[in-house]
Amino acid sequence: QVQLVESGGGLVQAGGSLRLSCAASGRGFSSYAMGWFRQAPGKEREFVAASSWSGDNTYYAESVAGRFTISRDNAKNTVYLQMNSLKPEDTAVYYCARGRSSNLGQDSRRYDYWGQGTQVTVSS
Repeated sequence: QVQLVESGGGLVQAGGSLRLSCAASGRGFSSYAMGWFRQAPGKEREFVAASSWSGDNTYYAESVAGRFTISRDNAKNTVYLQMNSLKPEDTAVYYCARGRSSNLGQDSRRYDYWGQGTQVTVSS
């Protein structure tokens, strides 16, 4: 059984930074791609960032490229999302997800396990 637990969300002023963590339980973490998604009130869940199994390949949504960085520590079964220069429009619940394979992607159907989410609120 795979469980993903996000942490690190909170309230921050525009221009500030947060680092989200996602701790995974279960075997085989290092064999799978990992992704971050977010859902703002009244909007559909959207892709934020993804990492291949090794972390060597990453991909970002255009809206966060250059501000957010995804990384992972396979020895700790943890994936991170460093968020800098935060904007009010980044306010959302952020979810981590495990890919169905080692290859990264932005389609949510490529992910099979999801965390419960952590709230990020950016004030103007």
